[in-house]
Amino acid sequence: MQQNTQSIVKDLVLIGGGHSHAIALLMFGMKPLTGVRLTLITEASDTPYSGMLPGHIAGFYNHDECHIDLQRLAQFAQAQLYIDKAVGLDLKNNKVFCANRPPVTFDVLSIDIGSTPATLSVLGAEYAIPAKPVAQLLEHWYQLLEDVAENPDKLMRIGIVGGGAGGVELALSMQANLLNIKKREKNFPQLEIDLFQRDAELMPNYHPSVRRLVTQLLIKRGMELHLRENVCQVAPNNFTSIFDERAERGELNVICESGLKVKCDRLFWVTQASAPHWLKTTELATDEQGFILVDDTLRSLTHPHVFATGDIATMINHPRPKAGVFAVRQGKPLFENLQRILDGKSPLTYKPQKQYLSLIGTGDKRAIATRGFFTLPPHKLLWHLKDSIDRRFMQRFSEKLGTGH
Repeated sequence: MQQNTQSIVKDLVLIGGGHSHAIALLMFGMKPLTGVRLTLITEASDTPYSGMLPGHIAGFYNHDECHIDLQRLAQFAQAQLYIDKAVGLDLKNNKVFCANRPPVTFDVLSIDIGSTPATLSVLGAEYAIPAKPVAQLLEHWYQLLEDVAENPDKLMRIGIVGGGAGGVELALSMQANLLNIKKREKNFPQLEIDLFQRDAELMPNYHPSVRRLVTQLLIKRGMELHLRENVCQVAPNNFTSIFDERAERGELNVICESGLKVKCDRLFWVTQASAPHWLKTTELATDEQGFILVDDTLRSLTHPHVFATGDIATMINHPRPKAGVFAVRQGKPLFENLQRILDGKSPLTYKPQKQYLSLIGTGDKRAIATRGFFTLPPHKLLWHLKDSIDRRFMQRFSEKLGTGH
């Protein structure tokens, strides 16, 4: 994008390509701001849509169908795009420090960088594959699919740490795709999946009816559930780095506080979200977990020229689960308030809904529906509803960016 630098009055910088920023960029493309230089700093050239990610792992969507092309999106929004990692902020001089380029100056800043699974207190957790960043997860998943396709008769043991919605959907989606590769049905003996959950029940943030349904489903699918088991150590057994694709892979020993030990070939980490360390050095107000505290306008409590949305933010008056649905809903109010601030107007308040329809894929083109205390068991019609909602969301981008998905 070429702009007349003399016409630039203010710099708006977005860190991260999360759902809120993707929607805001789409809206900036449809309604450009005059006198504003827009810059996006993101680690990857595309960003996954969380609603379709389990379906992608299950084999129902290809990569492009569930990823937003940030290069095309930045071009549409007339934004500068820096593929780089933000590593720090200077909020006195309004600069973003990046890993591989000079600092980026801003007048208004917005942060939507998602979160990563919390593993800090677990010895050997570096041997596990974290659910985020998603690009890294998918790299290992594709390699795993290749390994199973090449050795369909070999026993594959997968461990998943974390029994929330993310861990449950990952377990069901992985099993479905791997069983399809092996072209067998039901409890095929060459595939074992162990799910570790520190709480007494799976998906503790959901209604008890959902927990019962999910537990029964996982047991029926032949998975080993380790409830009330807190993983305290991951110990390699003749194990070479998981980041070396050519390395010979060995066993991992998953050790729990109770003394339980389980051997796995791959271990995926899908525990509660945590924030990157560099945020602690920024002087931004954060909660106990390190997430940026924002008010009802999505602005930082301590720095009103800084906005934050998605998983990395906590609305102090309206705390909500770290779920993609809330990041998506924040996209429009974020765009409107960024626009108002840059125009010298006061931002508008935004109150997220308390209840929302949650559609949980079960890996077999069925889905569970739940809202509040209302729950429907797995059904094909619910999957079609989920598929339709997700495709409609992605269509908003493909129509404007010409990606043809």
